[in-house]
Amino acid sequence: MKIKKVVLAKGHGGFFWDDQAAIKTGVQREGFIYQGTPVTPGFEAIRVPSECLSVLLILEDGQVAHGDCVAVQYSGAAGRDPLFKVSRYLPGIKEKIIPLVEGKEISRFKEMSEEFDSMTLEGKPLHTAIRYGVTQAFLDAVAKSKHQTMAEVIAEEYLLPLSLTPVPIFVQTGDDLYESIDKCILRRVEVFPHYLINNLKKMDELPQLLKFTKNRIKQLADHSYSPFLHYDLYGMMGAKYGNDFHKIIRELKSWAELVSPYELIIEAPFIMETQKETIELTRELIRQKNDQGLNLIICVDEWCNTLDDIKRFTDSYGAEMIQIKTPDVGGLNRTIDAIIYCQRGGLKAYLGGSSCETERSAQISAHVALAARPFQMLAKPGMGIDEGYQIVANEMMRTIALIGQR
Repeated sequence: MKIKKVVLAKGHGGFFWDDQAAIKTGVQREGFIYQGTPVTPGFEAIRVPSECLSVLLILEDGQVAHGDCVAVQYSGAAGRDPLFKVSRYLPGIKEKIIPLVEGKEISRFKEMSEEFDSMTLEGKPLHTAIRYGVTQAFLDAVAKSKHQTMAEVIAEEYLLPLSLTPVPIFVQTGDDLYESIDKCILRRVEVFPHYLINNLKKMDELPQLLKFTKNRIKQLADHSYSPFLHYDLYGMMGAKYGNDFHKIIRELKSWAELVSPYELIIEAPFIMETQKETIELTRELIRQKNDQGLNLIICVDEWCNTLDDIKRFTDSYGAEMIQIKTPDVGGLNRTIDAIIYCQRGGLKAYLGGSSCETERSAQISAHVALAARPFQMLAKPGMGIDEGYQIVANEMMRTIALIGQR
């Protein structure tokens, strides 16, 4: 079967693009927007609405395969590609990419995606958002041509056992914290709350939040519910203490004691100016906290964008868990490769992504999760609780039901 025609549709991402560098200077919120001047190239304001480009592949038999090109909330930060403004990239997509896709024979997802993901235009790789969206559509096209679910296609091509159980979901609460924590507990979410610890004031307030969260779990749930408590520090540990590991370990130990018996996941304790320094400091933190017998998981995100980055962190043991931020990795095939590489390297894979994704990219990510079995996957898109959670949870459960009846 061939791809007969490509149709493109501009749409909306699930949240807003934020200038991370500007926010970390301590700019103030006014309502939903940030006051101040953006500093990252491409940003007209510190917070701007995110966009997407839907790629619709009309197949020879009339079926339509669909993927969405999207970029992450903190585009342009820590080595990431710039904002994916559709108007900027659309002419090149129409002129250069559509002619390569129309008329293409649908073969194996892995082969089609690796070929597309390695493409260059004018000597440069395609924007990661384009590679992500088109390869989503390829996966859907292969699945439709074979009358299988996307999870089954991945499991078959990557020789993975397909389990009929959902993957734990990580819900990020954003700034609307206390009501959101209640929602997570009532839904028995496996991992939460993330929180946006993107300045030193929030770092100082974290112990109070940890105590509240633990007490709220005990108040609203019984002992059978034991979630992981995952917090993204956005490098604030390094900003507060530098490389004073004595103080850092003491702080982490106090946090672990505050939430016991629940286990902590600490994301991005350091975001340094270079990847090399970020790896070195994170690796040393892991060594010292293990020497102290401290039971928590250190996760990385920033400076860990591409498959090569993920391999570098894994090989250097610069993390215990890696967020595989799907739009940043590029082709969806690279996300699958990254999960497998982390697992084989003894690290936990966290199938992440962004609040700025769409319901479509989130649904397809759920199929990746079912086939590749990461430690956890992100509820996406958006910064609400119920919307992103139900999108990925329901897609997993529907897919499990379809596979199970066969």
